[in-house]
Amino acid sequence: MSDATAGLTFVTCLLLGTGVGMLFGQLEAGGAIGLGLGIITIGVFRKR
Repeated sequence: MSDATAGLTFVTCLLLGTGVGMLFGQLEAGGAIGLGLGIITIGVFRKR
């Protein structure tokens, strides 16, 4: 996975988490969940 694709994946997870957090009225929690998922996703894709 290239650096550009990894960065795009991370930003996408972060925005999705923030969107879900806004939906439930907990912006900080959603951002934290998106951040965690983004980091895990990058780790999984870079391992391949």
